[in-house]
Amino acid sequence: MGNGTAHLSIAAVTHRYGSVAALDDVSLQIEDGELITLLGPSGCGKTTLLRVVAGFIRPSEGRVVLQGRDITRVPPHRRPVNMVFQRSTLFPHLDVFQNIAFGLRIAGVPREERTRQVEEALALVRLEGYGPRRSHELSGGQLQRVALARALVNRPSVLLLDEPLSALDLKIRLEMEVELRRVHRETGATFVYVTHDQREALALSDRVVVFDQGRIEQVGPPGEIYRAPVSPFAARFVGDANVLPVQINAVNAGEARVTLGGSELVVGAGAVETVGPAWLVLRPEVIRLSARPGTNGPALTGTVQDVAFRGAGFSYRIEVPALEELLKVETAAEGGIPYELGSEVVVTWDRGSCSLLPRT
Repeated sequence: MGNGTAHLSIAAVTHRYGSVAALDDVSLQIEDGELITLLGPSGCGKTTLLRVVAGFIRPSEGRVVLQGRDITRVPPHRRPVNMVFQRSTLFPHLDVFQNIAFGLRIAGVPREERTRQVEEALALVRLEGYGPRRSHELSGGQLQRVALARALVNRPSVLLLDEPLSALDLKIRLEMEVELRRVHRETGATFVYVTHDQREALALSDRVVVFDQGRIEQVGPPGEIYRAPVSPFAARFVGDANVLPVQINAVNAGEARVTLGGSELVVGAGAVETVGPAWLVLRPEVIRLSARPGTNGPALTGTVQDVAFRGAGFSYRIEVPALEELLKVETAAEGGIPYELGSEVVVTWDRGSCSLLPRT
């Protein structure tokens, strides 16, 4: 992204419902043309922030600045901001063309120009010829395409999307992800996208903003968020990592000697430089299972407590003595018979495939 003034600046925004802070001192800079996703569990504040930007909520504290202009007190209809919601908000008494043209008509755009812009918007979302149809004649995916066309037809400065795919089935959701990426590329518009689906966030975004309890936990490109979480919450929520308590006994030459569940292991130290309590972050897909100990990398012994076929592979839950939680493991389906319930297995991983976080 560019190094100039941010397109959209959210500065120290706090919003309270009574004594509860839905947003707690949130600051975020969003660049022009960026697709940024607000990711977090239900009730974490991400939709509240979207509504603050839209103007539906006036924050208790802080400012919203768009293209250098403070819009904190500007009403929604006077902001160059549009929003796509989770469920269809099309007018049922109007056809697709009339729905998309509605805002243009209110703005006084001449009929001929309205027609041209609506046809361009329909072409953008690949619904040419759908203008005469009513909302009850459309599928869920088509309804959201029309909503997207209506939101983009007047070229807003920022498009807000509040979980627009969550009500769709998986196949249509995946197709719509492809369409959203394409529309974003073709329009160059600034998208602010809200979701609780970490897979969706990683697939769509230029950057991901991880939210928890009204605060920003981490901001970064999808790969960074996934591979280098800065907190146990970020590690667990994005990718459902194993986050295990360890004691670092020594750090030397980029490696750390740690105690985990009564076993002493050597792992990559990462950014950790001192001894003491820490969290070991271990992604399920980096773990290998075998029937006997290998010669490389850390190793633990455990028992299979659950196994499930996931199409592309198997999901295991492994009980390791002295660990409070079952270890989550994902392996590829390579034609082999999975380890059965009750099987004793050896759990291994490469030293550099895990990370350590300080534990205070």
